[in-house]
Amino acid sequence: MGEFKSVFGESNSESDKRVEEDVKQIKSGQITGIYPILKPGDWVGIKAGALKQTLFGTQENPDLVIAFGYDAPSNFVFLTPKDIEGRDPKVILEEAYNNLENINQEFEISSVPNGKILFASGNDFSSEKILCRNHMLKAHELLESEELFVSIPRRRCMMITSKNADREVLGTFIGLHKNVWEDDSYGNAPILDVLFVVVKGEIDGIIPLNQD
Repeated sequence: MGEFKSVFGESNSESDKRVEEDVKQIKSGQITGIYPILKPGDWVGIKAGALKQTLFGTQENPDLVIAFGYDAPSNFVFLTPKDIEGRDPKVILEEAYNNLENINQEFEISSVPNGKILFASGNDFSSEKILCRNHMLKAHELLESEELFVSIPRRRCMMITSKNADREVLGTFIGLHKNVWEDDSYGNAPILDVLFVVVKGEIDGIIPLNQD
């Protein structure tokens, strides 16, 4: 994992030292939790050979991928195929998604417009919770809607509304999405400028918002 220290973040003596300390804790068994992490198709780790699943796009030209890594103190330490040699990939995937499922993320119901938008943000894996069916089923229940629009423009952010919401609500929702997508002031890495369509708790497709 050491060879990826200059790939996944700025490389200098201080950051290299932090990464080496993270790797040391992983190798010693102090850090064991692996999680899925959403990354855009132009993520530098793809070309570097990070372990991933392609969620949208193709293997050759991905739009969105799921990487896997340890949640270390200073950063994520991403897995490569070499890191899982001799281990059952299915077991690793199951562990990663179970760890994500066990993260608690509360919903906040907006007061405007009329409680028609949910927020589920603020935690390191808030955006990744879109991969958890039970979490999304709760959103269906709260919005009393069989089909949802979900916005996860950047990490640690999730906004949800009904696909059948009226024009005013949808306009507000898209405006909120755009504001977050264009705002880098919090340092949350961008994911994708799209709305996800969620049906029965699972991602059913995407609607790009960056089209002219």
